[in-house]
Amino acid sequence: MSNIYSSINGTLVPAQTASVSIADLSIQRGYGIFDYFRTINHQPVFLEEHLNRFYHSAKVMHLNVEMNHGQLKKIIQELILKNNLPDSGIRITLTGGYSADGYQIASPNLLITQSAFQYNNDNFNKGIRLITYEHQRQLPQVKTIDYLKAIYLQPFIKEHQADDVLYHFRNEVCECPRANFFIVNDQQQVVTASNNILRGITREKVLGLREFNTKEAIITTQDLLTAREAFMTSTTKNILPVLEIDGRIIGNGRPGKISTEIFRKILALKGEAE
Repeated sequence: MSNIYSSINGTLVPAQTASVSIADLSIQRGYGIFDYFRTINHQPVFLEEHLNRFYHSAKVMHLNVEMNHGQLKKIIQELILKNNLPDSGIRITLTGGYSADGYQIASPNLLITQSAFQYNNDNFNKGIRLITYEHQRQLPQVKTIDYLKAIYLQPFIKEHQADDVLYHFRNEVCECPRANFFIVNDQQQVVTASNNILRGITREKVLGLREFNTKEAIITTQDLLTAREAFMTSTTKNILPVLEIDGRIIGNGRPGKISTEIFRKILALKGEAE
């Protein structure tokens, strides 16, 4: 859309002309962080949680955010009003800046972009098929712009007739490239990996649902063989049932009862119609 705006270091500019120099470390070395949240009917969803994670990622990566929470929220609100996209996704990216030698961190560039996004409830019933792969992301607690392995594995995923990949490392299940992962075990416990993962916002909301027996724990690759249900969580996927892993059907091959109940609870939390 030609009338969409982005923000570059606090200044709103037409998205078509928004740019940073090729000298930026995000281009030269792939160094930077981001966070992504949604708006529903113009209202940001879980904005405080996303901003807290954004500032945490910046701190771990030694990137200085010149704006405080209040200033950043003001810029985000200006962008929302300017673009007038009621249902959207907003990405905040912080780069390594224009490094003089292409290696040292410089003054970061803060980029905020917005695009139309509307969740499709039909995705829940379709579910997803995963293929496992041994890999541990660097700095897993940080939402970096590094998706090298995930993109590299796209031909591998297609070759195995899957939709996405599930990382595991030394027999412990980790996460998917763009989502957290849960299983429902034979004790009706809703379990997600406790270590070496990104602590997703939707993941935290699921763990906070007290009516379910949720917990963080080690999930082994053997646990996948006995899982009654499995699902992914993310800002864009909400709750997405995993119906098959490595060609093996999970449960009865359809979204399970607990996954369905959690899906409805998360939609309600986000103020999203089922």
